[in-house]
Amino acid sequence: MDELTGTPLQIEWARLIIPQVEAEFDRVSLAFNDVAAKQTGSRQADTFAVLALLDEHRAAVLAHRHSGYFIREWQELSDQVRQLIFRDPRYQSIKANRSLS
Repeated sequence: MDELTGTPLQIEWARLIIPQVEAEFDRVSLAFNDVAAKQTGSRQADTFAVLALLDEHRAAVLAHRHSGYFIREWQELSDQVRQLIFRDPRYQSIKANRSLS
C-alpha cells in the first residue's frame, strides 16, 4: 500500500478503516457473483457489467492516499458501496435497459 498522508493519528485510524472498506467491497462483490451464477444471457451479462463497475469503484476508493478521506467517508460503513454503484451513470443505463426488456 502506498503511504497515506495525514497526521500520525489519522493514518493509524485510516489503516483500521481500510480493511473494513475492502471487506465491504468483497461482500458486495460476492453477493453480485452469487446472483450472476444463477443467471443466464443478458441478465448475467448485465450483472457482470455491474461487477466491473464495482471493481472500478473499489480501485478508485482504495487509491485515495489522504487519511481524512477514509475517516470522513468510510468510518461509518452503511451503504456507501451500493450508493457508488447506484449513482454511476453506467449502472443507470443498465437499469434503464433492463426495464425496457
